[in-house]
Amino acid sequence: MYSQIAANKRKTVFMMVVFVLLIGGLGWLFGEYSGQPAITPYVLIGAVIYAAISYAAGSKMAMALNKAQQIEKKDNPRLWRIVENLAITEGMPMPKVYVINDKAPNAFATGRDPNHAIVGVTSGLLDIMDDQELEGVMAHELGHVKNYDIRVSMIAFALVAVISILADIMLRLTWFRGHDNNNNSGGQVFFVLGIVAAILAPLVATMIQLSISRKREYLADATGALTTRYPEGLASALEKIGAYGSVLKKGNPSTAHLFFANPLRKNSLSKLFSTHPPVAERVRILREMGRGA
Repeated sequence: MYSQIAANKRKTVFMMVVFVLLIGGLGWLFGEYSGQPAITPYVLIGAVIYAAISYAAGSKMAMALNKAQQIEKKDNPRLWRIVENLAITEGMPMPKVYVINDKAPNAFATGRDPNHAIVGVTSGLLDIMDDQELEGVMAHELGHVKNYDIRVSMIAFALVAVISILADIMLRLTWFRGHDNNNNSGGQVFFVLGIVAAILAPLVATMIQLSISRKREYLADATGALTTRYPEGLASALEKIGAYGSVLKKGNPSTAHLFFANPLRKNSLSKLFSTHPPVAERVRILREMGRGA
């Protein structure tokens, strides 16, 4: 498990390098197409500053987007006690606890590191879970905290936002300047490159983010099961969520990867860009863990 945590930290650095290269490439295309290549380093610096601000404020932004409310022990002693006991078991600081007023059963974790972590649930999850199931879900979310998945998620959230903004600016610039380059072969080349980059860059960035998210769900399941020593609790919680449905009334695609189960409505596009592996597969692996214990 500790080797996996170390690997997660290395992957964070790798992912940052890949995203910086994407941002740098977009900045170069932006500079060349606008006829001012000297602005490329300024675009890169501005993007990094924006990403840093988004990263620092990402948790608050995510909570605001999902209308989550922070609670204290007196507000929900049951939830607070479970989170507190799990944090003590793992030797981790007590995270902030939030609740989303939504009937769909779901949970989430976010933050920069274990010292700045947030975990939470929907009101619907509290209504349908027994204590062992709720403990399994929260152990999973604290697994994301322990494994530093929350840091990777926040970095990915910030960098994908930067790339999307740059791509949108490039697409608009390409559209408005396209007619100026109709008689210029070099301009036509950059016109095509600009459109391709503006469309593909955010897709590539999102695919990288989602691929990492899916793999880390399995690791968080395993971490949670090892914490509680009862994989069946988490498996049963997953089955209940699969039966009830995890779609939030106002699910936001930009924060979908923070949730325990997919909070977005299912269609062909959401399946392609799903941040979560199939529930049935997660349950199968957990049950195998239980049989092997």
